[in-house]
Amino acid sequence: MYEQLKTVMDPELQIDIVALGLIYSVAVSQCHIKIIMTLTTPGCPLAGEIDRLVKEAIKPLGDCEIEIELVWDPAWSREMMSEEAKLVLGMV
Repeated sequence: MYEQLKTVMDPELQIDIVALGLIYSVAVSQCHIKIIMTLTTPGCPLAGEIDRLVKEAIKPLGDCEIEIELVWDPAWSREMMSEEAKLVLGMV
C-alpha cells in the first residue's frame, strides 16, 4: 500500500507524500481502506487534488471503498520528512 502512496507527489514540492511524512496510518479491513494523513498546512489549496491523487494511486489494488481522513493533530513538521526528502529540499 505504501508503495502505491509513494507514487503520489506533492504538486508543489514534487516529493512523494510518504517521504514528506504526510501519511500517518493505513488500515485495511475487508474491502475498506482507511488512510489517515495530514497536509503541510491546514489551508493547503491543493487538498482536493492530493485527495484525488491518493484515491487514484490506491484504486488499482481492487474495487474497495477508500476513506481518507485529514487530521491536524499531530501537526505536520519538517522533522516528519525522510532524510532523503530533506536532502532534496536542501534541509540537511
